[in-house]
Formats: sequence, C-alpha cells, structure tokens
Amino acid sequence: MAQIRKGSFIRSVKDISIGGALAIALLSGISLGSCSSNEEDEAAYSYEETTFTKGIRSHIKEVKPGEFKIVSEDNVPPDSSGAVVTYLDGHTDKLSPEAAKALIDEEIKNNQSYVGHHSGLSTMLLYGGMGYLLGRNSSNGYINNFRNSGPQNPGAFYSNPSAYQKSQSTFRQVDASRTTRTVNTRPSGGRKGFFGRSSSRSGG
Repeated sequence: MAQIRKGSFIRSVKDISIGGALAIALLSGISLGSCSSNEEDEAAYSYEETTFTKGIRSHIKEVKPGEFKIVSEDNVPPDSSGAVVTYLDGHTDKLSPEAAKALIDEEIKNNQSYVGHHSGLSTMLLYGGMGYLLGRNSSNGYINNFRNSGPQNPGAFYSNPSAYQKSQSTFRQVDASRTTRTVNTRPSGGRKGFFGRSSSRSGG
C-alpha cells in the first residue's frame, strides 16, 4: 500500500477547500449577475403607457372681429377631441388637437411676448381645453409653462363664470379617466442567459 505523507495530505485538503470555495464564489457570481442582468433587461424592454378614456371638445365663438370666447367644453371620447369655432358670419371650423397645436405654436413663435394678452383664437385654444389636453403630453411641457404663467384670471377667456366652472369639472373628469400600465416590448423568443436556457433529458 502506498504511503501518504502527512504534509501531502494537508495540502490536498487545503486544495479541496480552496477549490470548493472558488466554485461557490463563481456560482454565486453567476447567479447574482444573471439576476441583475434580467432586471436590467426588463427595464430596457418596458415602459409606462398612460391613456385617457375621456377627451374634450371646446366650443369657441367669435364675439367681435378677431375676438373670441370659450362658450362651453364637454367630455367626449378621446378620438373626438377638438375645437368647434363659430365665426361672426355664421360659418364654423372644426379643429383637431393637432391643428390647435399648430396655431398655438405659430403664436408662440411669432408673438411670444403677446401670448395670453389678447382674445385671439390661439389664446382660447392655449388656455382652454385644447391647451390642457396638449399639455398632458410630456413633450409639450412648453405649453404648460405658458398656461401656468399666464393671466391670473383664466376665467376671463370664457363667455361667463358658469362656462368656466363647467370646464374645470370637464378637466377633472379627464384626469379621473387616466390609466397607466407597464408595456413589455421584449422580443419574442424568451429570455436569454445562463438561467434562461431550457434543458431536456432523453432516457436510454
């Protein structure tokens, strides 16, 4: 029988201990790294989507040449949002939120210092329901800046106090219809990585 030296045996035990500790450390590192990677992947492929089940339709009337007032604002389905403008000669225009934004942007570009200081159509759009709807979009923060720093009495843009109060109720109902959900845009094919692999065994 081969003789095992005492020193050799001690070294073998140490080697086994170090090897085992290293294996545990490596496995732990793989596990933690995989979890962290999975969490980062989830964040990379997810975003929050906000939707509203109610929109606004503004009714605006020309009361003097070039001067307008907001007559009423009502809740409508989101895809029916817009402004109905009635002119002194009796004809009406229907403006989509996009068309309203174009008029607001033109006013801001050409007459920024004059924004909110007149009773033109763009002012009614900006400080009424259309401006409120457009300001909900995070990319339209500049619209909220004008609305928040505008005239101290926004009710002056409405035909009467009752119309203004109704508009505030209309805004609140839009806010109450807000829903937010997390959307996962991860490509089909499942998760990738060490712990995402599937294995199968075949019996012999």
